[in-house]
Amino acid sequence: MYNDLFGLRKDPFRVTPDPSFLFLTDQHREALSGLTFAILRRSGFVMLTGEVGTGKTTLLSRILRFLPAGKLQYSKIVNPILTPAEFLELALLEFGLRDIPSNKGQRLWMLQNLAAEGLRQGKVSVLIVDEAHKLSAEVLEEIRMLGNYEQGENPALQILLVGQVELLDILKDPEMRPLKQRVGARFSLGPLAPEEVGGYMRHRWVTAGGSDLPFTPEAVADVVSASQRIPRLINAVCDNALLIAFRERTTQVVDRHVREAAEKLDLDLLPHLPAAGDLETSPQIGIAEPKPNGSGRWAARHESV
Repeated sequence: MYNDLFGLRKDPFRVTPDPSFLFLTDQHREALSGLTFAILRRSGFVMLTGEVGTGKTTLLSRILRFLPAGKLQYSKIVNPILTPAEFLELALLEFGLRDIPSNKGQRLWMLQNLAAEGLRQGKVSVLIVDEAHKLSAEVLEEIRMLGNYEQGENPALQILLVGQVELLDILKDPEMRPLKQRVGARFSLGPLAPEEVGGYMRHRWVTAGGSDLPFTPEAVADVVSASQRIPRLINAVCDNALLIAFRERTTQVVDRHVREAAEKLDLDLLPHLPAAGDLETSPQIGIAEPKPNGSGRWAARHESV
């Protein structure tokens, strides 16, 4: 809606995952390179966790887009609330197989053959489970058993579990110890650092075709506080603030716009900006930001976006 006003080619702050907008902080670079290396070297079980909205799915899409297609065959499950039988069937379907037999033994045989043939062709067979924190104990055990497939010294099937931080708590259960011990590499994503938020906003703005970021330093500081530095919430706050600016036919987004946007998103707001003595300037992006003093942040309900 506001793209023409700001001269943009596409929406800069859409909340749906888009790998072309991926902003690589140090933690994202570590996860991106680590996961790519783990997959290509056939490390077996690998895990990526993070809070809601920190960019796990976007990072995963980036990995799948840039891994060589001739070296990879994968099955990606995005809704894992399934029975063990349903999970195995969906895994085979997502690998591109059809005419799935109803017998479990035949399904397992089909999966083993697919992985073995992949190895002979020099391909890595990857089973990816998004939202893995929603898996039942029975399905997690089924996945662990799938990890037993081996060809020589290499696991025939690479398994990547992607989920919220609750997945870590699930693996702490004593009954999950056999699976926990199989996880060879773990990576995590958290909120951006305060000084990274302005860079993140600018990166998305330029990627969408913009030039100078239209948010004032005070508005950026309010985005830092309102979003708690969660990328999905940053997107939601910025998008709504831009809509408010568009409604007023202004090309500058000020703190008032951000605060109104935060209220629309049901984010808890401070009644006023921190006093001047509580602000310090970020050398990275040159804006005033609240010092972490406990009460100097807005608390956000992550489930609101």
